[in-house]
Amino acid sequence: MRVRDLDAGALGAWDSFVDAHEAGTFFHLSPWRGIFEQALGHRAHYLYAEQDGAVCGVLPLVHVKSFLFGNNLSSLPFSAHAGPLAADDEALTALYDAASARAQALQVGALEYRLPAASNRARVTKDLYANFTKTIHGDAEANMQAIRSKQRNVIRKGIKNGLVGHRSTVERFYGVYAESVRNLGTPVFPRRLFDAIVASFGDAVEITSAELNGEPISAAMSFYYRQSVCPYYWGGRHAARNLNGNDFLAWEIMTRATERGCTVFDFGRSKRDTGPYQWKLNLGFEAAPLFYEYELVRDTAMPDINPLNPKYRLFIESWKRLPLPVAALIGPWLSRNLG
Repeated sequence: MRVRDLDAGALGAWDSFVDAHEAGTFFHLSPWRGIFEQALGHRAHYLYAEQDGAVCGVLPLVHVKSFLFGNNLSSLPFSAHAGPLAADDEALTALYDAASARAQALQVGALEYRLPAASNRARVTKDLYANFTKTIHGDAEANMQAIRSKQRNVIRKGIKNGLVGHRSTVERFYGVYAESVRNLGTPVFPRRLFDAIVASFGDAVEITSAELNGEPISAAMSFYYRQSVCPYYWGGRHAARNLNGNDFLAWEIMTRATERGCTVFDFGRSKRDTGPYQWKLNLGFEAAPLFYEYELVRDTAMPDINPLNPKYRLFIESWKRLPLPVAALIGPWLSRNLG
């Protein structure tokens, strides 16, 4: 058993292992390594365990180093969860040991694992996020009835308001997304991130918009993997609230996903006890806790980079008031470090 850094010759074996593993996710796939490095400027350390010439475990790691937000090695930043995948305990232990050694060599503040289940290892754990999923059916009425009655009415109002769904482009999506995250007080990711995702994954990515009179008011970039759809990046203009655009868009994505044969709608993560958390519950999704575990290297306390941290409150309120062109200019420089 040995652990190696991913190189061009092992890309296919890495992705085949992810595809075959029951816990493999879209974020485990190897093209993300290039996206992190080229679109966001972070050094990726993709480790895999090998025995008798065969891949028996993978662990994607990305080093996010920022003067403002810390110095951490994570599996995996900018994702809900993407921890190690292994064929057995020996491979898993080898990956964890190699990650610890890499974190020590890089002298990071902390080594982070984003996991769908607790590892039962001695680490500090952040209890902040839940991930939302639901089963979807080929029958539209069955999907509608699985949504709570209040939210069903909101979707129907969106339809009555004249909203229509369209397959869209990065350009149209980005305008909506940039405005939406500014309104939330969050710096926007650079446009090149979304261009790189589409270029890397092709038909596994779909951008969908809810439009009124040809103008998008809500838009989402969704990832298709196995029989699952995950609208991971999402934005809505101010008009979307009055026109019920976000609920309509969720329904539109669900409808399109069933047409592609999906049976699972993965609505990604939300922070506990927030508006998005409750909204997803109302749409019929089930919440499952996520376990963000930290091995402290140079830091003495767990990293806490999230909008609910009181020390970021002034920054968030100030950012909401920035003119959109200014936020769009500065935001990409900051957001690449927010993982």
